This record gives sequence, C-alpha cells and structure tokens, in this order.
Amino acid sequence: MDIFSIACDNSHFIHYSHFLKNEKIKVVYRQMFALLNVKSLQIFYWAKTNLELKPALHSAPGWKLFGKVPPRENFPKDSKIIQQEYEARTGRTCKPPPQSTRRKNFEFEPLSTTALILEDRPSNLPAKSTEEALRHRQEYDEMVAEAKKREIKEAHKRKRIMKERFKQEENIASAMVIWINEILPNWEGMRTTRRVRELWWQGLPPSVRGKVWSLAIGNELNITHELYEIFLSRAKERWRSFSEPHSENDIEDAGVSVADREASLELIKLDISRTFPSFYIFQKGGPYHDLLHSVLGAYTCYRPDVGYVQGMSFIAAVLILNLEEADAFIAFANLLNKPCQLAFFRVDHSMMLKYFATFEVFFEENLPKLFLHFKSYSLTPDIYLIDWIFTLYSKSLPLDLACRVWDVFCRDGEEFLFRTGLGILRLYEDVLLQMDFIHIAQFLTKLPEDITSEKLFSCIAAIQMQNSNKKWAQVSENNVVKC
Repeated sequence: MDIFSIACDNSHFIHYSHFLKNEKIKVVYRQMFALLNVKSLQIFYWAKTNLELKPALHSAPGWKLFGKVPPRENFPKDSKIIQQEYEARTGRTCKPPPQSTRRKNFEFEPLSTTALILEDRPSNLPAKSTEEALRHRQEYDEMVAEAKKREIKEAHKRKRIMKERFKQEENIASAMVIWINEILPNWEGMRTTRRVRELWWQGLPPSVRGKVWSLAIGNELNITHELYEIFLSRAKERWRSFSEPHSENDIEDAGVSVADREASLELIKLDISRTFPSFYIFQKGGPYHDLLHSVLGAYTCYRPDVGYVQGMSFIAAVLILNLEEADAFIAFANLLNKPCQLAFFRVDHSMMLKYFATFEVFFEENLPKLFLHFKSYSLTPDIYLIDWIFTLYSKSLPLDLACRVWDVFCRDGEEFLFRTGLGILRLYEDVLLQMDFIHIAQFLTKLPEDITSEKLFSCIAAIQMQNSNKKWAQVSENNVVKC
C-alpha cells in the first residue's frame, strides 16, 4: 500500500466515528483523523517530488539494519538558503548579529593576541581610566609599527638574497663558458695562470666540477676502468663468501684476517646509512646506495692494507655526486693516496702529530687570543681537526659549501684544508672566546647550519699561511725533523 492509499483510507476512520455514542469523543476523533489526513497528503507530496522525480544512485548503495538500500542524496544547503526557508515557514525575520565597530580601518591588524590590549575589561573588573586607555593605544601602535618594521626588513632581506642568487647564477653561467671553451681544452698550459686561479677561487661551476677535480687530483696510480671492474668483482665475490661459512685455510689472506675484512664490510654497511642522511639517496633503497657500496667495497680490495675507515663514505659520496662510477673510484683511490689523507686513514700517529704541530704554528700566528684561550683549557687540535680532515669538511659543512672547499683544495692541496680550519675558527672567534672546553668541543663538532660561503671564504682569505717568512711546506718539514 502506498502513501496515497493510506491518506485515502483515513476517511474510513472518520466514518467509523459516527458510531461512537459520546459526542465529545466524536469531535476529538474527527479532529485527530483530519490532522492525520493532512499530514499524510504532505508526506505524499514530498515523496512524489523527491523520490519519484530523482533517480536513486544505485552505484553506491547505502546500508540499513537488515539489507542494502540506495543512499539518499544529501545536498548541503547554504546557510543563507536555510535562513530564507526558515523565515518563509515561520514568518519571522532573523536579524544579523551586531558587528563590533571597534578598530575598523586599521592598516595593519596582527593575527596574534596583540590587539587584545585595546579591549575593555570584563564588567566585573574596574574599567580602564582615560590615561590607561591612551597608554594602551600608544603601546599597541608601537607594537604594530615594530611588526611593520620587521616585515619590511624581512622583505628587503629576501629581495637581497634573491638578487645575490641571480647574480651568482649569472657568474656561474659565464664562468662555465670560460671553463669549457678556454681552460679545459688547454688545461696544462692554463691551470697555473693567475686568471684561472682567481676564477678557481670563486668556485667551480657544477657542470665542470667533476672534470676539474679529476684533472687536479690526477691518476698517479694509473687505475683504469677495467681495473675497477676487476676489484669490484672481487668485492662481490667476497660479499658472497662472507655470507657462507669459510674454512680454516682461508683465515689469512694477503696479510689481512677474515675477521678484519668482515668488520670492514659491516662498517661500510653501517656507515653508508649515516652518509648524508637528510638526502635519502645513499640509504638502503636510495638511487646511490649500491653505487657507494660498490666503490667502497672495491677500494677495500684494492687497498687491503688500509681497508675501510670511518669517514671514507662521505668522500666517496661527494665524488659519486660529481663523477661517473669508475671515475669516482679512480679519483677516490688517488685522493686517499695523498700524504695527508694516507697519514690520517692509516692512523700514522707521528705524521698526524706533525700536521697538528704545523697547524698550531699558524693558529698562534693568525689568532693569538683564541690560541691562548684554547691552551688555557688544554684543547688540542685533534679534538676538532680529525673529523674535518677525515671527511674533508663534507660532514661538517653544508654540501654546497663543502664542494667549494673541495674546489680550492684541489687547487692548493693539503695546505688549504688546514687554512679552512683556521678560517672557521676566525669566523666564530668571538663566540668561542666565551665558551669553556666542553662547549667549544661540542660547537666545533657540529657547526651552525647557517654558515655561508661568502663569510667563510672572506675569513679564509684573511688567514696568512706564512710564519717567519716560511710557508706551510717549510714549517711542516721542520716539524718532521722535530718529531
């Protein structure tokens, strides 16, 4: 039975009321069923207009307690439409809430609670006096003016940074043309000229950085791509063999124990996961994870006397970002064969002490006040220099700044590594003079992230690498004799 039939059947109930004896009950029944008839007709009209004229969406059925039903279409109504329907139904007009006229036409309205100072106190508290209200108005205006001043300062700072960035990009583009068309084709003849050295100091364009590094580092070890593939295959065989049980006859191989090699492989695996972790490219599953693992594994086979030392992963990672795999390995092996790197990675204590002593000579020459401050706390260079030298600053400095340090290091050699260390100390001299031993060590282990290349290189440029008319190499030789 549909809704229309129910509405029609109400007449039978009204007809039945004629047989009731009490007149009052008859009147009540007639009124009740008349009302029911009107409501039923209203329901019928709503059903006709909403259910039959609008097709149900059977593609997305709803649910009831004992089965599926098509969902009803619920179109969200705008608040104004709801208000108009209510007014039409009740005949009442809703007045909009009164809006406060306080603090209109302000040019600047803080989004914090700053403007609350202008509000009146609650009624249960004493009202503000005229003097207090004027003082609050003045304080508010001062806060707004200060906020405007900060906003203008930040805008100028952003504009200056963007201007410097555009200028830097233009310089890089023009320098790239010079490097590609003039310098690289005539490398041997131009590398030591004053013009090239000045251009080198400004930083190498990223597009030629890897090529220039390879040429500057050289290949004294005469490593070829084929030789890299041989050592890489050996590393892969070793990884497979270490995953299987090995016999007692293989305990010693080329003077290096199996335990030492297993420790190196485990250390490589652990160190790779900690190499530039914020980039997520060298961690497991990243695009450069296997490549870095291959370069480091091949090196442990190529130089079993050195093996893997913590910090090597950062050097290999920087090379991989700028060179192809085999070229990165060639540059890596030759770089670690330089006297300074070989002394540190082989933990040659006498040579390391020589470098520290030479560093202190130029430390005292350039920063005497800070040198005495460090001496008063018995703070020796090994506490902060080892980490810097082991990773060639790639762990301590932002990557783009570290690459620029590498640029000049490839030009000037090991001297520039220690000159960079003195530049960092000069940059933060005023801060370090206020610190004790623990805080100095912590600060130099983790340098501020907002360090810029302009500030650092201006401090590096101010460092004089000459003591009593003796240069770094001469002072270093004298320290070798003393050691």
